[in-house]
Amino acid sequence: MKGGNSKSDSRNSKLSVNKKPTKASKAAAKDPNKPKRPASAFFVFMEDFRQTYKKEHPSNKSVAAVGKAGGEKWKSLSDSEKAPYVAKADKRKVEYEKTMKAYNKKLEEGPKEDEESDDKSVSEVSEEEDADDRSDEEEDD
Repeated sequence: MKGGNSKSDSRNSKLSVNKKPTKASKAAAKDPNKPKRPASAFFVFMEDFRQTYKKEHPSNKSVAAVGKAGGEKWKSLSDSEKAPYVAKADKRKVEYEKTMKAYNKKLEEGPKEDEESDDKSVSEVSEEEDADDRSDEEEDD
């Protein structure tokens, strides 16, 4: 055949897929009991700003418009005007650090024996049962 790849080569290259971790597999690895990170001063400000913006512009339903207006307003605020939001954010950060210490301490202690059996997948449990059955059969012989 002249030049290029044959049809079978192009098919094989299309079939080979690079297996990269998907978002779903990464999300499954996260612990649902882990405390959420605290909001920054800007997001504390945005909580209040969203309410006032919706009152002033009830017909505007665009999230992007609210975010853009909030960003512009935040930039225009002086440090003294931002201070209450920074203080709230710092307070939330301190609370978060306390809960994280407790969370990490709980992780270091490890799961209780009752919880260990629940963490096993169905295949692990069935493999153990199969192994137990095989050992019982060997004892009978």
